[in-house]
Amino acid sequence: MKEVSAAIIIENDKVLHTRRAPNEKLAGYWEFPGGKRESGENIEECLVRELKEELDIKVEASGIFGVSEYQYDGGSILLIGVRARILYGTPTLSVHDAFEWVPLTQVHQYKLAPADIPLATKLVEEYGKS
Repeated sequence: MKEVSAAIIIENDKVLHTRRAPNEKLAGYWEFPGGKRESGENIEECLVRELKEELDIKVEASGIFGVSEYQYDGGSILLIGVRARILYGTPTLSVHDAFEWVPLTQVHQYKLAPADIPLATKLVEEYGKS
């Protein structure tokens, strides 16, 4: 099972979401940005590296928010939501074609990648007070 990091970055009651670009796996789906953990790194190090590579932002990771296990056609993943904050940079897109700061109460209005849905649900339950 692949371990995959997912950034839970909240600013001003909004969470960062990115949309997978055409020709990428899960094209058109929105997700919490992140990526696969490499050998020798912990999940927080993975998140910091992936966000630098994919969005060209520097983040500080600060603990696990939640986990979601999902079986895609290509195999199982363990999606690990990691709390983070942006230290500097503005997202620059490479494997995504859009990013948005989504109000916490509206995360389920987006076409979410299936593995991200449990993390979105937990986010609304914990932070998304109407």
